[in-house]
Amino acid sequence: MNQDILTLIQENMSSFSKGQKRIAGFILHSYDKAAFMTASRLGQQVQVSESTVVRFAAELGFGGYPNMQRELQKMIRSRLTSVQRIEVAKDRMGDQDVLASVLQSDMEKLRQTLEEVDRESFEQATSALAGARKIYIVGVRSSQALAVFLHFYLSLIFDGAVLVSANSASEVFERLFWVEPEDVVLGISFPRYSTRTVQAMSFARDRGATTVAITDSEASPLAAISHYTLTARSDMASFVDSLVGPLSLVNALLVEVSRKKDDNLAKTFQSLEKIWEDYGVYQKVVEAP
Repeated sequence: MNQDILTLIQENMSSFSKGQKRIAGFILHSYDKAAFMTASRLGQQVQVSESTVVRFAAELGFGGYPNMQRELQKMIRSRLTSVQRIEVAKDRMGDQDVLASVLQSDMEKLRQTLEEVDRESFEQATSALAGARKIYIVGVRSSQALAVFLHFYLSLIFDGAVLVSANSASEVFERLFWVEPEDVVLGISFPRYSTRTVQAMSFARDRGATTVAITDSEASPLAAISHYTLTARSDMASFVDSLVGPLSLVNALLVEVSRKKDDNLAKTFQSLEKIWEDYGVYQKVVEAP
Protein backbone atom coordinates (compact mmCIF):
# COMPACT_ATOMS: atom_id res chain seq x y z
CA MET A 1 0.00 0.00 0.00
CA ASN A 2 1.63 3.20 -1.20
CA GLN A 3 -0.62 5.64 0.69
CA ASP A 4 0.21 6.59 4.28
CA ILE A 5 -2.24 4.72 6.52
CA LEU A 6 -3.02 7.83 8.58
CA THR A 7 -3.94 9.76 5.43
CA LEU A 8 -6.07 6.82 4.31
CA ILE A 9 -7.95 6.88 7.63
CA GLN A 10 -8.52 10.63 7.47
CA GLU A 11 -9.82 10.47 3.90
CA ASN A 12 -12.35 7.75 4.79
CA MET A 13 -13.47 9.16 8.15
CA SER A 14 -16.90 10.26 6.87
CA SER A 15 -17.78 6.72 5.73
CA PHE A 16 -17.04 5.04 9.08
CA SER A 17 -19.64 3.87 11.56
CA LYS A 18 -19.71 5.39 15.04
CA GLY A 19 -17.57 2.57 16.46
CA GLN A 20 -15.13 2.71 13.58
CA LYS A 21 -14.71 6.46 14.09
CA ARG A 22 -13.62 5.77 17.67
CA ILE A 23 -11.03 3.31 16.35
CA ALA A 24 -9.89 5.82 13.73
CA GLY A 25 -9.61 8.62 16.29
CA PHE A 26 -7.48 6.53 18.61
CA ILE A 27 -5.12 5.44 15.81
CA LEU A 28 -4.73 9.00 14.52
CA HIS A 29 -3.84 10.36 17.97
CA SER A 30 -1.96 7.33 19.40
CA TYR A 31 -0.66 5.39 16.41
CA ASP A 32 2.55 4.57 18.30
CA LYS A 33 0.49 2.58 20.83
CA ALA A 34 -2.12 1.20 18.42
CA ALA A 35 0.56 -0.38 16.24
CA PHE A 36 1.42 -2.90 18.94
CA MET A 37 -2.08 -3.67 20.23
CA THR A 38 -3.99 -6.82 19.35
CA ALA A 39 -7.42 -6.35 17.77
CA SER A 40 -8.99 -7.37 21.08
CA ARG A 41 -6.97 -4.90 23.11
CA LEU A 42 -7.61 -2.06 20.67
CA GLY A 43 -11.33 -2.82 20.84
CA GLN A 44 -11.24 -2.70 24.65
CA GLN A 45 -9.37 0.60 24.53
CA VAL A 46 -12.07 2.34 22.49
CA GLN A 47 -14.99 0.23 23.80
CA VAL A 48 -15.94 -1.62 20.63
CA SER A 49 -15.95 -5.33 19.81
CA GLU A 50 -12.95 -7.15 18.37
CA SER A 51 -15.00 -7.92 15.25
CA THR A 52 -15.56 -4.17 14.72
CA VAL A 53 -11.78 -3.66 14.73
CA VAL A 54 -11.33 -6.46 12.20
CA ARG A 55 -14.04 -4.99 9.93
CA PHE A 56 -12.38 -1.58 10.22
CA ALA A 57 -9.13 -3.03 8.86
CA ALA A 58 -11.02 -4.72 6.02
CA GLU A 59 -12.82 -1.50 5.10
CA LEU A 60 -9.46 0.24 4.74
CA GLY A 61 -8.45 -2.38 2.18
CA PHE A 62 -6.27 -4.63 4.32
CA GLY A 63 -6.55 -8.43 4.14
CA GLY A 64 -6.98 -8.56 7.90
CA TYR A 65 -6.08 -6.81 11.12
CA PRO A 66 -2.50 -8.21 11.23
CA ASN A 67 -1.83 -6.61 7.80
CA MET A 68 -3.05 -3.23 9.05
CA GLN A 69 -0.98 -3.61 12.19
CA ARG A 70 2.17 -4.36 10.17
CA GLU A 71 1.54 -1.28 8.03
CA LEU A 72 1.28 0.86 11.15
CA GLN A 73 4.46 -0.62 12.58
CA LYS A 74 6.33 -0.05 9.32
CA MET A 75 5.22 3.57 9.27
CA ILE A 76 6.17 4.41 12.84
CA ARG A 77 9.68 2.95 12.68
CA SER A 78 10.90 6.10 10.98
CA ARG A 79 8.71 8.49 13.00
CA LEU A 80 9.12 7.62 16.66
CA THR A 81 11.41 9.69 18.82
CA SER A 82 13.49 8.02 21.54
CA VAL A 83 11.00 9.18 24.18
CA GLN A 84 8.08 7.66 22.27
CA ARG A 85 9.99 4.40 21.86
CA ILE A 86 10.48 4.19 25.62
CA GLU A 87 6.73 4.68 26.13
CA VAL A 88 5.92 2.00 23.53
CA ALA A 89 8.29 -0.41 25.29
CA LYS A 90 6.55 0.20 28.61
CA ASP A 91 3.17 -0.57 27.07
CA ARG A 92 4.41 -3.69 25.27
CA MET A 93 6.30 -5.23 28.17
CA GLY A 94 4.20 -4.19 31.13
CA ASP A 95 5.24 -6.31 34.11
CA GLN A 96 6.88 -9.04 31.99
CA ASP A 97 10.36 -10.37 32.65
CA VAL A 98 12.50 -7.92 30.62
CA LEU A 99 15.35 -10.37 30.02
CA ALA A 100 13.03 -13.11 28.72
CA SER A 101 10.95 -10.64 26.67
CA VAL A 102 13.93 -9.10 24.90
CA LEU A 103 15.66 -12.42 24.17
CA GLN A 104 12.44 -14.02 22.92
CA SER A 105 11.79 -10.96 20.75
CA ASP A 106 15.29 -11.23 19.28
CA MET A 107 14.80 -14.93 18.53
CA GLU A 108 11.60 -14.03 16.70
CA LYS A 109 13.46 -11.41 14.67
CA LEU A 110 16.00 -14.03 13.59
CA ARG A 111 13.18 -16.32 12.44
CA GLN A 112 11.49 -13.51 10.53
CA THR A 113 14.77 -12.43 8.95
CA LEU A 114 15.41 -15.95 7.69
CA GLU A 115 11.91 -16.15 6.21
CA GLU A 116 11.92 -12.72 4.59
CA VAL A 117 15.42 -12.16 3.20
CA ASP A 118 15.51 -12.41 -0.59
CA ARG A 119 17.81 -15.35 -1.47
CA GLU A 120 18.37 -14.17 -5.04
CA SER A 121 19.41 -10.70 -3.84
CA PHE A 122 21.72 -12.33 -1.29
CA GLU A 123 23.38 -14.41 -4.02
CA GLN A 124 23.77 -11.44 -6.35
CA ALA A 125 25.02 -9.13 -3.61
CA THR A 126 27.68 -11.58 -2.40
CA SER A 127 28.83 -12.20 -5.97
CA ALA A 128 29.18 -8.45 -6.52
CA LEU A 129 31.16 -8.10 -3.28
CA ALA A 130 33.46 -11.02 -4.12
CA GLY A 131 34.25 -9.55 -7.52
CA ALA A 132 34.57 -5.88 -6.53
CA ARG A 133 37.70 -3.78 -7.02
CA LYS A 134 36.94 -1.99 -3.74
CA ILE A 135 34.20 -2.30 -1.16
CA TYR A 136 33.10 0.87 0.62
CA ILE A 137 31.07 0.35 3.81
CA VAL A 138 28.81 3.10 5.15
CA GLY A 139 27.01 2.90 8.50
CA VAL A 140 26.45 5.58 11.13
CA ARG A 141 24.96 5.87 14.62
CA SER A 142 23.90 2.41 15.89
CA SER A 143 24.59 0.92 12.43
CA GLN A 144 28.24 1.94 12.79
CA ALA A 145 28.77 -1.11 15.01
CA LEU A 146 27.68 -3.35 12.12
CA ALA A 147 29.81 -1.42 9.64
CA VAL A 148 32.94 -1.75 11.81
CA PHE A 149 32.32 -5.48 12.35
CA LEU A 150 31.80 -6.07 8.62
CA HIS A 151 34.88 -4.03 7.72
CA PHE A 152 37.08 -5.90 10.23
CA TYR A 153 36.38 -9.30 8.67
CA LEU A 154 36.25 -8.13 5.06
CA SER A 155 39.71 -6.60 5.56
CA LEU A 156 41.03 -10.07 6.44
CA ILE A 157 39.81 -11.62 3.21
CA PHE A 158 39.91 -8.61 0.88
CA ASP A 159 42.55 -5.90 0.48
CA GLY A 160 40.13 -3.30 -0.88
CA ALA A 161 37.70 -2.84 2.01
CA VAL A 162 37.15 0.79 3.03
CA LEU A 163 35.22 1.94 6.09
CA VAL A 164 33.65 5.29 5.26
CA SER A 165 33.84 7.65 8.24
CA ALA A 166 30.83 9.87 8.58
CA ASN A 167 31.75 12.52 11.11
CA SER A 168 30.53 15.13 8.63
CA ALA A 169 28.69 15.13 5.30
CA SER A 170 31.77 16.47 3.50
CA GLU A 171 33.91 13.66 4.92
CA VAL A 172 31.55 11.03 3.48
CA PHE A 173 31.80 12.44 -0.03
CA GLU A 174 35.56 12.92 0.26
CA ARG A 175 35.94 9.23 1.13
CA LEU A 176 33.70 8.24 -1.79
CA PHE A 177 35.27 10.67 -4.26
CA TRP A 178 37.33 7.96 -6.01
CA VAL A 179 34.51 5.40 -6.25
CA GLU A 180 34.31 3.71 -9.66
CA PRO A 181 31.84 1.45 -11.51
CA GLU A 182 33.93 -1.62 -10.56
CA ASP A 183 33.34 -0.87 -6.85
CA VAL A 184 30.58 -1.86 -4.45
CA VAL A 185 29.21 0.55 -1.87
CA LEU A 186 27.36 -1.18 0.97
CA GLY A 187 25.11 0.99 3.14
CA ILE A 188 23.61 -0.06 6.47
CA SER A 189 20.70 1.84 8.01
CA PHE A 190 17.66 1.02 10.11
CA PRO A 191 14.88 3.24 11.46
CA ARG A 192 15.30 6.05 12.16
CA TYR A 193 17.13 6.12 8.83
CA SER A 194 20.33 8.12 8.54
CA THR A 195 20.17 10.94 5.99
CA ARG A 196 23.94 10.77 5.62
CA THR A 197 23.89 7.09 4.63
CA VAL A 198 21.10 7.67 2.11
CA GLN A 199 23.04 10.57 0.58
CA ALA A 200 26.22 8.48 0.38
CA MET A 201 24.45 5.63 -1.38
CA SER A 202 22.77 7.99 -3.81
CA PHE A 203 26.13 9.59 -4.61
CA ALA A 204 27.74 6.18 -5.18
CA ARG A 205 24.96 5.04 -7.50
CA ASP A 206 25.23 8.25 -9.51
CA ARG A 207 28.95 7.49 -9.94
CA GLY A 208 28.10 4.09 -11.42
CA ALA A 209 29.04 1.88 -8.45
CA THR A 210 27.01 -1.17 -7.47
CA THR A 211 25.02 -0.41 -4.32
CA VAL A 212 24.01 -2.96 -1.69
CA ALA A 213 21.70 -2.08 1.20
CA ILE A 214 21.33 -3.83 4.53
CA THR A 215 18.13 -2.43 5.98
CA ASP A 216 14.77 -3.41 7.45
CA SER A 217 12.39 -3.51 4.46
CA GLU A 218 11.78 -2.64 0.83
CA ALA A 219 10.08 0.53 2.12
CA SER A 220 13.44 1.80 3.41
CA PRO A 221 14.84 4.83 1.55
CA LEU A 222 17.99 2.79 0.91
CA ALA A 223 16.06 0.18 -1.07
CA ALA A 224 15.07 2.65 -3.79
CA ILE A 225 18.70 3.54 -4.54
CA SER A 226 20.26 0.09 -4.20
CA HIS A 227 20.85 -2.58 -6.81
CA TYR A 228 20.48 -5.28 -4.14
CA THR A 229 18.58 -5.01 -0.86
CA LEU A 230 19.11 -7.43 2.03
CA THR A 231 16.49 -7.09 4.75
CA ALA A 232 16.69 -7.98 8.42
CA ARG A 233 14.24 -7.34 11.24
CA SER A 234 15.35 -4.76 13.80
CA ASP A 235 12.15 -3.69 15.56
CA MET A 236 12.92 -1.80 18.72
CA ALA A 237 12.62 -3.31 22.17
CA SER A 238 12.93 0.20 23.61
CA PHE A 239 15.07 3.17 22.59
CA VAL A 240 17.73 0.52 21.85
CA ASP A 241 17.90 -0.84 18.31
CA SER A 242 17.96 -4.63 18.07
CA LEU A 243 20.93 -5.65 15.91
CA VAL A 244 20.57 -9.41 16.31
CA GLY A 245 18.91 -9.99 12.92
CA PRO A 246 21.16 -7.57 11.00
CA LEU A 247 24.32 -8.98 12.62
CA SER A 248 23.33 -12.53 11.74
CA LEU A 249 22.72 -11.41 8.15
CA VAL A 250 26.17 -9.75 8.10
CA ASN A 251 27.70 -13.02 9.36
CA ALA A 252 26.02 -14.96 6.55
CA LEU A 253 27.22 -12.40 4.01
CA LEU A 254 30.82 -12.70 5.26
CA VAL A 255 30.76 -16.49 5.13
CA GLU A 256 29.37 -16.53 1.58
CA VAL A 257 31.82 -13.90 0.31
CA SER A 258 34.71 -15.86 1.86
CA ARG A 259 33.48 -19.03 0.12
CA LYS A 260 33.48 -17.24 -3.22
CA LYS A 261 37.06 -16.04 -2.64
CA ASP A 262 38.18 -19.40 -1.28
CA ASP A 263 41.20 -19.70 -3.58
CA ASN A 264 43.40 -17.39 -1.48
CA LEU A 265 41.66 -17.51 1.89
CA ALA A 266 43.60 -20.38 3.50
CA LYS A 267 46.93 -18.89 2.42
CA THR A 268 45.91 -15.49 3.76
CA PHE A 269 45.04 -16.85 7.18
CA GLN A 270 48.19 -18.94 7.36
CA SER A 271 50.20 -15.75 6.92
CA LEU A 272 48.01 -13.89 9.43
CA GLU A 273 48.38 -16.63 12.04
CA LYS A 274 52.16 -16.37 11.80
CA ILE A 275 52.05 -12.59 12.20
CA TRP A 276 49.69 -12.84 15.16
CA GLU A 277 51.96 -15.37 16.85
CA ASP A 278 55.19 -13.48 16.13
CA TYR A 279 53.84 -10.24 17.54
CA GLY A 280 51.81 -11.67 20.40
CA VAL A 281 48.48 -10.38 19.13
CA TYR A 282 46.52 -12.93 21.13
CA GLN A 283 47.09 -13.98 24.72
CA LYS A 284 48.33 -17.53 24.93
CA VAL A 285 46.35 -19.83 27.16
CA VAL A 286 48.56 -21.39 29.82
CA GLU A 287 47.28 -24.71 31.05
CA ALA A 288 47.07 -25.13 34.81
CA PRO A 289 49.70 -27.49 36.27
